[in-house]
Amino acid sequence: MYQCYHTKKLRVLLLLDAVLIILWLIGSSVSRSIHSSGVFQQGIFLPVVMYHSITDSPNGDYQITKEQFAQDLYYLYANGYETVSVGDLYAYTEGKGELPEHPVMLTFDDGFYNNLSIALPLLEEYDMCAVVSIVGYYTDETAEKDPHVDRYSYLTWEDVKLLQQSGRIEIGSHTYNLHSNDQRAGCSIMYGEDPENYQNMLRQDLGKLQDRSRTQTGSSPVVFAYPYGFVCKESIPVLKELGFLCTFSCREQGNYIIRDSSCLYGLDRYNRSPNYSTEDFFTRVLCEN
Repeated sequence: MYQCYHTKKLRVLLLLDAVLIILWLIGSSVSRSIHSSGVFQQGIFLPVVMYHSITDSPNGDYQITKEQFAQDLYYLYANGYETVSVGDLYAYTEGKGELPEHPVMLTFDDGFYNNLSIALPLLEEYDMCAVVSIVGYYTDETAEKDPHVDRYSYLTWEDVKLLQQSGRIEIGSHTYNLHSNDQRAGCSIMYGEDPENYQNMLRQDLGKLQDRSRTQTGSSPVVFAYPYGFVCKESIPVLKELGFLCTFSCREQGNYIIRDSSCLYGLDRYNRSPNYSTEDFFTRVLCEN
């Protein structure tokens, strides 16, 4: 059966169709603009790189050469990436700041002396920043007994203060003395362990480094790196209680930062092994999931 439309009614329908088409085009344009700027519905993409030691003779997956580190920084600089600090991230999540178009975060675990003697001058050359997470026992005991050898020494408290004074390094906690993988996996809870007992143990260990750092440098870390990346949910209340605003795991994938500071707990990181060229490594790391 044919249906006849009044001319005026037909014009109204055509006008509505035109409005819907215009709205769809605007929406598509906004969507493309959001996609091209690197801002997605799930947040701003942030790759985090995990370094450890810089040495002339790398051994294993956790040491790289000075040349490799310099090449890494040049690659990031040449491709428009800007390093961000945990302070930058926290301000953004609280709605008090913005992030660059292509942010990246550089981190160092364990607190080797070469983070000061080798890494810092290169960070200064390329105008970049990083997080260095120390093991309190290494700083208190090991470093003091055999300091300032690029290849294997750890940072002393004087070294830690120099890093802070540079304005480029945030000091993080890597526990006071839970950096082991034997009976307990890092600082994680053991099978069958009472959660309250575990949290008391963790509070005592992390609190010791917080106190030592405050005494030696005037401030305590707000960044925590889980040893070996062994994360457990029972640790989170203790970390928050002690004032940590950001934590790092070792799961190799990117992150998305949103306007909610809870997204900073458990940031994933890519370990920088010496077995990859700079280009091959960053081709993988900088690719959004």
